[in-house]
Amino acid sequence: EGKRGLNPAFWWVNGQGDEVKWSFREMGDLTRRVANVFTQTCGLQQGDHLALMLPRVPEWWLVAVGCMRTGIIFIPASILLKAKDILYRLQLSKAKGIVTIDALASEVDSIASQCPSLKTKLLVSDHSREGSASPEHTCIKSKTLDPMVIFFTSGTTGFPKMAKHSHGLALQPSFPGSRKLRSLKTSDVSWCLSDSGWIVATIWTLLEPWTAGCTVFIHHLPQFDTKVIIQTLLKYPINHFWGVSSIYRMILHQDFTSIRFPALEHCCTGREVVLPKDQEEWKRRMGLLLYENYGQSETGLICATYWGMKIKPGFMGKATPPYDVQVIDDKGSILPPNTEGNIGIRIKPVRPVSLFMCYEGDPEKTAEVECGDFYNTGDRGKMDEEGYICFLGRSDDIINASGYRIGPAEVESALVEHPAVAESAVVGSPDPIQREVVKAFIVLTPQFLSHDKDQLTKELQQHVKSVTAPYKYPRKVSEGRWKGSGDSITVDLRKKETGQM
Repeated sequence: EGKRGLNPAFWWVNGQGDEVKWSFREMGDLTRRVANVFTQTCGLQQGDHLALMLPRVPEWWLVAVGCMRTGIIFIPASILLKAKDILYRLQLSKAKGIVTIDALASEVDSIASQCPSLKTKLLVSDHSREGSASPEHTCIKSKTLDPMVIFFTSGTTGFPKMAKHSHGLALQPSFPGSRKLRSLKTSDVSWCLSDSGWIVATIWTLLEPWTAGCTVFIHHLPQFDTKVIIQTLLKYPINHFWGVSSIYRMILHQDFTSIRFPALEHCCTGREVVLPKDQEEWKRRMGLLLYENYGQSETGLICATYWGMKIKPGFMGKATPPYDVQVIDDKGSILPPNTEGNIGIRIKPVRPVSLFMCYEGDPEKTAEVECGDFYNTGDRGKMDEEGYICFLGRSDDIINASGYRIGPAEVESALVEHPAVAESAVVGSPDPIQREVVKAFIVLTPQFLSHDKDQLTKELQQHVKSVTAPYKYPRKVSEGRWKGSGDSITVDLRKKETGQM
């Protein structure tokens, strides 16, 4: 549009009524000062690694951009990590510095002596010290393939790996097709409710909105609170919102009937499957659709349902530029439409600039995920004739029951459609006849805690049979709670089921 919107570049609020608003000019001034602190005060230089462990506070964005200005490679991490987790990351990455908060200082101090590369610790707190950095700084002339950021990516086995990205990741939102994803304008206000350690935060709260010149809105939200999210959407002019699908589901479960968010226009979701019933209910009550997207720490955004694109229940959308996404077999050959296989991204003859460079320090694992002309995401899926992609589960989560290959996500989605199930995780359970049968671990909703367990199991089995292919129904159902999230839950439950732990 050639003009900046009236809204700020950055708009931060917390639950105590505090607000921070920075224009793009102010962001430039502040990030140049941060860059000078890194290079002049801390002695960090291009190519050094800096761990970034901050909650949703303004300094996270200053540090990230300050690193991009100087060529320092930043490593986002969740503030939920404990000393052992921090030690692993600092040792493996050979980080020379860490930026964190007072509350984590003792955790870092307890392991710092075991990290010979660590030279600098910067704390973000309410206290200040004398002195200021110069606002004059010359940004390095980074090249597209110079390293920019490292994300620790959890797998189903082993310790987290370091997926290293170049500055090419920052170019993904610039591709013409990518700009159509949300069609952001300079007047838009975008709120992405992501953990600051996820790649989602780097893309959806920094790279994508600021490429479009719109406002990044952030609520500190130290603890997840559905009511605070609702109040925030009601109070502020947020018209673009991103959250995992369970957030939308929790909003729908709140006790209100006629509420509408006055500014909200576009809702995106990822990291979890969108249930058809949630899609329908959100549209009925809010008058809006949920647009799904899918990606990884290694890839950024792989595919999405663009704003205005036809939504197909059960499908995540189409490939996003610059990716050529195909469903391939184990040798890298493209499979026919509607055939289950590995979700792959073409890397030959030209590797996409926004795809991760490598698993830092692990050339064997880097080579392992190359499959012919493709990067094998490790996810199973299928693609229809129109190019829509359906996610079926992780390749090593697939359950083989009498030759039937069953994706856990399909069964989990079916289970949580039932009002008795708050959460579910599905694994394969050893069986002498069928090799494996489907076993479901569930967390019950409060109103079903007193129900007869045997009767409820039969009801859930029948429910799954009624909403998906009957051979997928769980032969075993167990109630319980678990720690962790995502792939790590499935791995732990699978190990327990097979007697490996």
